[in-house]
Amino acid sequence: MLQTSLFSLEGKVAFIAGGGGGIGSVLGAGLCEAGAEVAICDRSGSAMKESCAQIEKLGKTPLSIAADLTKKEEADRAVAEVVEHFGRLDIILNAIGGGAGKVLHDAQDYPEDDWEWIFDLNLRTTLLATQAAVRAMIEGGRGGKVINISSVRGQLGINAGYSAYVAAKGAIDSLTRQWATEWAKHGITVNAIAPTFVDTPQVAMLLDDPDFKAGIVNRVPLGRVGQPGDLLGPVLLFASNASSFVTGQILTIDGGLTATQ
Repeated sequence: MLQTSLFSLEGKVAFIAGGGGGIGSVLGAGLCEAGAEVAICDRSGSAMKESCAQIEKLGKTPLSIAADLTKKEEADRAVAEVVEHFGRLDIILNAIGGGAGKVLHDAQDYPEDDWEWIFDLNLRTTLLATQAAVRAMIEGGRGGKVINISSVRGQLGINAGYSAYVAAKGAIDSLTRQWATEWAKHGITVNAIAPTFVDTPQVAMLLDDPDFKAGIVNRVPLGRVGQPGDLLGPVLLFASNASSFVTGQILTIDGGLTATQ
C-alpha cells in the first residue's frame, strides 16, 4: 500500500547549496513544503532574499548563509552554522552550477582560466559542500541524503564548445556513484538528477531568441523546455524515505531527450 508519509520530510534539516538561484529557490521551497527545515546558502545575501521570502510564506523561517563554496573554509563554516542553528543536518542539495553558455571554446583551444572557472562553479562547490555536510551527517549518526544536480551533458557530448562543462558534469556522475559506495556504511544515500535545459533567469536571454528556443524544443520529445518545478518530484524522492534503498543513481529529467540518442 502506498504510504504518503514516505515522502514526508518532517523533522529533517536540508542545506541548499545555491539556494538563491532559479532552480535552488524552487527546490528549497519544495523541500520546506514537504516538512523540512531549510538552510539557504549562496554567494551573496541579496540572491537569497526571494528564496527566503518563498519559504516564509509557507510559515517557516529559513536560515540564510552567505558563503563562497569554492573555498573549503567557507563550506565548512556554512555547514557548521546549519548544525549550530538546527542541531542536525540530514539533506544536502547541491544546486550550484551552470555557466557553460558563457565560455564556449573549441576543445583544442579551451582556455585554462575558463576551464577552471567551470570546474570551480560546477564541481568544486559540490565537492567541498558535500564533504563538509557528510562529515556532519556521520558525526550525527542518523544517516543522510546527498542530492547532486548533474546534467544530460554528463552523458552526452554536444558540438558546441562545452568541453569543460561536460567534463565537470561527468565527474559529478562518477562521484555520485563513488560516494554512494563509500558512504553507504554510514546510512547515507547519494543520488543525482540530470536535467536537460531548464528555463531560469540565468538563461532568459537565450530563450528570448526564437531560433534557439525552437532548436531545444525540437530535440525534446515532450516538446517543451524544462521548468524548475519539473525537478521537484525527483528531488523529493531522493530526499525522502521513499528512496531508502536507492543510491548511486543518476535520474535523467529531459522530456525524453536521451531516449532519442
